[in-house]
Amino acid sequence: MDETVSAGDIARLAEVGRAAVSNWRRRFEDFPSPVGGTASSPLYLLRDVEVWLRRNGKSFRVSPAERLWTQLRTHDDLRLGEALANTETDDTTFEFLHERYLEAHSRLLNPTPPEVIEAVIATTDGQTVVDPACGTGSLLRASKAKNKIGQEIDPVSAVIARRRMPKAQIFTGDSLRHNGIHEKADAVICDPPWHDRTWGHEELVGDTRWTYGLPPRGEPELAWLQHCLSLTKPGGLVAVLLPSAAATRRPGKRIRGNLLRAGAIRAVVTVTPGRDLWLLRNPIGRAPEQIALLQSPGPLDPNTRVIDLLDDDVDLSPARRTGTDATEYTRAVFEAPTLPELQEVAPPMTTIGELVRKAPGNHPVTSPTGAVYEINPRKIDPDFLEGVLKAAFARTPTGSTRLDVRRTQVPSLPIDEQRKYGQAFKQLKEAEEKLNDAAELIRIGYAGLLQGQIGPR
Repeated sequence: MDETVSAGDIARLAEVGRAAVSNWRRRFEDFPSPVGGTASSPLYLLRDVEVWLRRNGKSFRVSPAERLWTQLRTHDDLRLGEALANTETDDTTFEFLHERYLEAHSRLLNPTPPEVIEAVIATTDGQTVVDPACGTGSLLRASKAKNKIGQEIDPVSAVIARRRMPKAQIFTGDSLRHNGIHEKADAVICDPPWHDRTWGHEELVGDTRWTYGLPPRGEPELAWLQHCLSLTKPGGLVAVLLPSAAATRRPGKRIRGNLLRAGAIRAVVTVTPGRDLWLLRNPIGRAPEQIALLQSPGPLDPNTRVIDLLDDDVDLSPARRTGTDATEYTRAVFEAPTLPELQEVAPPMTTIGELVRKAPGNHPVTSPTGAVYEINPRKIDPDFLEGVLKAAFARTPTGSTRLDVRRTQVPSLPIDEQRKYGQAFKQLKEAEEKLNDAAELIRIGYAGLLQGQIGPR
């Protein structure tokens, strides 16, 4: 079998940085030639790399687990998960292979970061824990519960989750449309798919789970919140990871308000930039008068009155509510993120319309006007498409001229290069959001100082 490795694999095997591997490629004419991959991410035959490293006195070690991973990598990307699921090996080696699999498909699988998993698990306990969108099982596996139950829409990921947790019950299927979990849980943990406009709004209009209101089509996160609550016993805990925008979007304010009035929300905690952890309880007894809005994980000390949140916006964003000191209230948002390095390049061009036409799929990307483009993320990087759409609208001329977005010229790039551009677009988006938040906090600061809600140091 022709086992292949990437530059990153070579760096790991030789215990050097990737820059060292790039240097070897430039300096040594006898460095192995690529046998596949792309210009930006070439693949090399492992046996050729081993011979070259040995000949040049470079220390390296290919463990049995690493060699097994290189064998799995010979499969087509679309079948890599299936190959992993069918691999017979010990638990330790399987976990190693699973980590490599997540690294290789991080943008497609969107794994929950380890530090976020820790924050979620620290907020829940109980004998029975459920994850209705369990993926390959990382959140559920970290739980200390004796009885673990999960559901996953992707059959391959469900098989991997079963392999990692042989004693857990893992159902396969769409959790919102076809819930397979009927045992009420002490706690529910979940990192659901975000921005999924095909979540089932039309089919589920009269669903009994919408105790706090029918989720708008563009608010799938609020559907997941209510679904998770429906899976718990009275008084059961829920910990759900959501995009920060879910705390502020106007279409969801009625449901947020109803959750607050019922006493279902315990806290909203920012765990990473752009990601909040919502902590809820299936209501029993009297609703609390305060909840915790925290800009980082920590003790869940209630710090915000519910009555103050029940205004026209029902804004539950921790960044806009936490703190009583005006200086501390704004300091974090003025730490501007690092901008991408910009270089002069002249790639071949295509149009947005042609780009989308060649990659139909089910992954939604929303333009600044609200138009949704459904694409195949294996052919078009979603962050790249979102970035070029935003860039196209930023160039809209003033006056009555209308911009035909689909005819806008954009770089024609292979998927690996698109991902690099997508990362740069994400950095710019983060910078824009930080500055917008800063402007909003200044406005709130003025009002807070005037009304006595915050004070000078």
